[in-house]
Amino acid sequence: MEKAALEELKEKVACAAVLETAGFAVDRRESTRRAVKYRRGGDIIIVIHDGKGWFDPLSDAKGDVFRLIEHLDGLPFATALHVVADLIGFRPAEPAWARQTKNRAPDQTTVQRWQNRRKPWRGSATWRYLRDARGIPEPVLRQAVAAGVLREGPHGSMWAGHTDEAGHVTGWEERGPRWRGFASGGAKVLFRFGPADATRLCVTEAAIDAMSLAAIERSPPGSLYLSTGGGWSPSTEAALRGLATRPDVLLVAATDANSQGEAFAERLRILAEKEGCNWQRLRPPSDDWNACLKEKE
Repeated sequence: MEKAALEELKEKVACAAVLETAGFAVDRRESTRRAVKYRRGGDIIIVIHDGKGWFDPLSDAKGDVFRLIEHLDGLPFATALHVVADLIGFRPAEPAWARQTKNRAPDQTTVQRWQNRRKPWRGSATWRYLRDARGIPEPVLRQAVAAGVLREGPHGSMWAGHTDEAGHVTGWEERGPRWRGFASGGAKVLFRFGPADATRLCVTEAAIDAMSLAAIERSPPGSLYLSTGGGWSPSTEAALRGLATRPDVLLVAATDANSQGEAFAERLRILAEKEGCNWQRLRPPSDDWNACLKEKE
């Protein structure tokens, strides 16, 4: 088949169509507009690039719709072509938020959007959400606000900033009573909570988990609490490698107590070995650190 015909075929069939017909379902709680998580038992696939790309967070597998069929069914490429062709015209179920996308002013950069949002204050909607719904103690909230890593999101949600090694905001995790996502147009690097020169680096999968673990451990001076935002982007890996090369560093894999958390922990172990730093697995007694914090409270 000619390259042009292959590209046309890819445009006509979304990865979601393959997954839906293979018995996968959208995990709405763990999905965003830009990254839709599909589950089938213990299998997880994240669909990206407006449905044209995907990756498996539990392995290094990724690619286009053809590679997805090869990955799921072990089929050769020639057979995968016929499977994709058979799906032309199939319309997968549309996530609820796809019908609610709002236009954003094109003249605002990521940094400007962050700066235009107020910091949470005692009694604000975001403060109440983090304190009452998430159980984050007020001393931890005050510390996070003073560090400049939190912003008021819309409808009582929270924005938790990701920064690069120079401290520049690259994007933010968005969490709220009825919303979960990441900044449109932003880039995941690391959410950082604690002293920049810390030698104990606790890596979690969400900013709320990072603050929850800090609350449980009472924020010891030598610990920096990090969040990858549930992803493992090249910029996140580069940032972690940069931190791991510092002298006397202990890299703590404080990821969730599930299959995805274990896969992230294994990646952190491999990274620590390559960079020559110490490594430790810190597994939450419950599914994640925020659940542990709320049980403790």
